[in-house]
Amino acid sequence: MHYQTASWGSYVAPSRSNAMVGVGGDPLERIERLASENAVVIFSISSCCMCHAIKRLFCGMGVNPAVHELDEDPSGKDLERALIRLLGTSSVVPVVFIGGKLVGTMDRVMACHINGTLVPLLKEAGALWL
Repeated sequence: MHYQTASWGSYVAPSRSNAMVGVGGDPLERIERLASENAVVIFSISSCCMCHAIKRLFCGMGVNPAVHELDEDPSGKDLERALIRLLGTSSVVPVVFIGGKLVGTMDRVMACHINGTLVPLLKEAGALWL
C-alpha cells in the first residue's frame, strides 16, 4: 500500500482504475502516462537502498516527487520489465523522470546533480522554484 507522506513526496496509491490500466494494458504506455502526470516521478522498490537515497536527495532539495513503488503495484513486474527494455539495462531502479522526460537511474541523476544540470531541469519542469 502507498502512503502520502510529506517527507517522501507523493506516494500514489494504485486505485482500481490505475491498477487496471496496467493489467492487460501496455506497460510502456502506463509508464509514459505516469511519468507525465507530475514534475518529478520516481519508479522505486520499497526495500532498495539506492531508491531510498534518490528519494532523500529530491526531498532534501525541496522537491516533492511522485513515487511509484513497483513492489507494491499489482502490475509492478510488468512495469519493471518495461523499464528494463526502456533503459536497456538490468539495473532498473530507481528510475527518474523529470518533466515527463527520462533522466535515468541513480548514476545519471547523480551525474546531473554533480555537474550542475539537475537544478535547471527541476526548475524547467516546475518542481523547484528557487
